[in-house]
Amino acid sequence: MAVTGADSVIHAINAQGGIYMFGQMMPIWAIILIEFIFAYGLECVMGSPCSFRLACKNFELGKTHPVIFETAIICATVGLMCPAMSFLAAWFYYPYYVGFNLLMLLANWLKLVCFNFPFAFFTQLFFIQPLIRTVFKALFHN
Repeated sequence: MAVTGADSVIHAINAQGGIYMFGQMMPIWAIILIEFIFAYGLECVMGSPCSFRLACKNFELGKTHPVIFETAIICATVGLMCPAMSFLAAWFYYPYYVGFNLLMLLANWLKLVCFNFPFAFFTQLFFIQPLIRTVFKALFHN
């Protein structure tokens, strides 16, 4: 915002011509749509099925308390999805204008995982899971 003199982040992004992705400037709506499609697809194909299988390997579905089993699924989902989505983000936002370097890509990926994993893990475990459980109890309470 300081560079463009805009009064909001959206106006600053628009003044700069968008956000750098795939080696070019793209509008913010395209960025959100692309990230949503990849995240949803990855969650459906890999995240949910694999995390459920991982939780079933360590806990028995009928004998384990549902909250513990849900927590195991959530932890496995974060453990799988965070590195996978960070890897995609490393490809999406790679500075292609400097040339491609595999070590730089892997370093960017590792940096993104280190930044994203703690936030994703703790927000899923301590904020999102309890919020969703409370909402579902309120909606579907007998």
